Amino acid sequence: MLIAAPASGQGKTTVAAALARLHARQGRRVRAFKCGPDFLDPHWLALATGAPVHSLDLWMTGEADCRARLHAAAADLVIVEGVMGLFDGTPSAADLAERFGLPVLAVIDAQAMAGTFGALAYGLQNFRPDLPWAGLLANRVAGERHAGMLKDALREPAQWLGALPRGPEFTLPERHLGLVGAGELDDAMARLDAAADVLAATPLGQMPIQQLPQVRFDAAATEPSPTAPLLADRTIAIARDAAFSFIYPANLDVLSALGARLAFFSPLAGDALPACDAVWLPGGYPELHAKALSACEPMRASLVAHVAAHKPVWAECGGMMALFDELATHDDGVHRLWGLLPGRVTMQKRLAGLGPQQLQLGSHTLRGHTFHYSSCETPLVPAAHTGRPGATQAVGARGGEALYVHGPVRASYFHAWFASSPEATARLFGAMPIELGNDAAKGETDDR
Repeated sequence: MLIAAPASGQGKTTVAAALARLHARQGRRVRAFKCGPDFLDPHWLALATGAPVHSLDLWMTGEADCRARLHAAAADLVIVEGVMGLFDGTPSAADLAERFGLPVLAVIDAQAMAGTFGALAYGLQNFRPDLPWAGLLANRVAGERHAGMLKDALREPAQWLGALPRGPEFTLPERHLGLVGAGELDDAMARLDAAADVLAATPLGQMPIQQLPQVRFDAAATEPSPTAPLLADRTIAIARDAAFSFIYPANLDVLSALGARLAFFSPLAGDALPACDAVWLPGGYPELHAKALSACEPMRASLVAHVAAHKPVWAECGGMMALFDELATHDDGVHRLWGLLPGRVTMQKRLAGLGPQQLQLGSHTLRGHTFHYSSCETPLVPAAHTGRPGATQAVGARGGEALYVHGPVRASYFHAWFASSPEATARLFGAMPIELGNDAAKGETDDR
């Protein structure tokens, strides 16, 4: 089933992870997916299932990719967590549910609500008549009396699948980009077990798995073309720790399919750069670790040497932030960072970028998204900009996220979904020159 809600912050991840954990600890094979671009919710779903969590998005990952991943999910239970509100976005979680016949379980935050719960439930169920439906779960309910009022408000009481109370023992903490990663909390599994215990007392939790909706995921009509080993015999060093944790498992799969050897390192642990042909600095939370990153002298020195050898660096969002001269945070001032890009990054309280984006590299297009709370000031002239889905984005035109090219460094707030174009991905990591147009190519030469 697909776990959805009328809006963000209703408790989708808690319910999805609790349901996954409940069945996983009973010995069942459970696979979870996340609808839309997201790095943080999948941490919790992966902890609950013990398996990698991939994204399903009809635009970013594509229908064929979604179909192939669902078909390959050999499991007793498949859970897809929605994104934002059920009908929000283009494409939306509802679009995904309709395309693949995924019955929707709607989670509604019912605190301070009574009869209106029934109206909201009715609207979600009937807004699209053909939407597959599994039922309703009330979240953050005050007690049994409150739960009874909510159930009585439903036009179809059979849709009631239970209520979860408010509970600090299973609350998943949040910060400015979303949930705190499960790996950052010592009691993460205890929180999931507490949520699973509460869910076990509901009609949903007590339902035999044979009574849950049964859906058949057919194979894709055609097999995908094999990925050419454009990165064969190349080693890509990938930063991975609490500061650089925004990594899609599917992106690692693409790099491996391209023939690359993957070498992981942790700047926060004091690692220098391993021997490599290219570097990937993914997104994450450099602003939360600015002081520690500022002190990473071995990392800074090895990156400088790597760039001096004209070896490529792909830095996205948080990875790009760490490459600038300075990072100004909200609470502890300005930090000197790694200095491979001139300028300063400044954290702000308002969202600075959000939504799907695509990057044109010659005849190849990388799809992805942007989501950040910072801005950068730099004398660098963008070599290109990303564009919104369907937009024709000329090289150098303003709009979208800037792509900076500074010697062998390519950096942007853009998060790329590598599977959308393995060829463009290989170009980012130096398999061949990236094509950005005459102006951009001139800028790249000048930067060197």
